[in-house]
Parts: sequence; C-alpha cells; structure tokens
Amino acid sequence: MVQQSSLGATQSAADVLRARYAERLPSALEDLVGPRHGQVDLPLHIAWSGLRAYDLDRPRQRMSLYRTVLAEGQRDDITGFLNSDLLRDLWPVMRTMIGRHVREVWETAFPELQRQASAAA
Repeated sequence: MVQQSSLGATQSAADVLRARYAERLPSALEDLVGPRHGQVDLPLHIAWSGLRAYDLDRPRQRMSLYRTVLAEGQRDDITGFLNSDLLRDLWPVMRTMIGRHVREVWETAFPELQRQASAAA
C-alpha cells in the first residue's frame, strides 16, 4: 500500500501506520489514568469481536486488554483505559506481543519504555 500525500511524496504502508499510531499517543505516560484493578468493559469501536470485558486482576486478561487498546484505541481510549504504572510493568513482555509499528511509535515517544525493557532482559 502506497499513499500520495498532498505534497506529492509517496508514503509506505508502514509510514501511514506509524503516523496513525503516533496521532493517538498521550502527551506523557502520566496521562494514562485508567484503572489498576477490577473489570473494564471496552466499547465496540475498540473490541468489535471476541472478548469485551476484562478483569485487570487476571494477568492474561490485563495483557489482552492492553494489547487491544494500544492497537485499536483512540487517544481518549488509551488515556482512559490504560494506567501508566501497569503499562510500565507490562511493557517488557507486551512489547514482544504487539505489532512492530505500535512498539516503535511508543518506544520512540517514550524512551523509558525501551530502557525498562532492556533492563528487564
């Protein structure tokens, strides 16, 4: 997939995906004020098939929720459903389970995530 921008430059599919994910980023990790415990019900625009209710106290469900919101959520979803402390804790493992473009955008914007992943390795 290749797109023409208004300036005539050609963008690769990867560039388009990275730009989409970058638009959704919070200004700071501290903007992620979602819950740390309990049940979270995702709206249909994020989770349109499969599981929509997640128990944050169950590690696999917590990881699945975070993967889904990072991939499909808009900025308000990301800041409202994700918690900065939980994201930092999950990142060393989660970064291997999410798409490359999502990982690159988040680690570029928030280098502390990549540093934390390296320290955990």
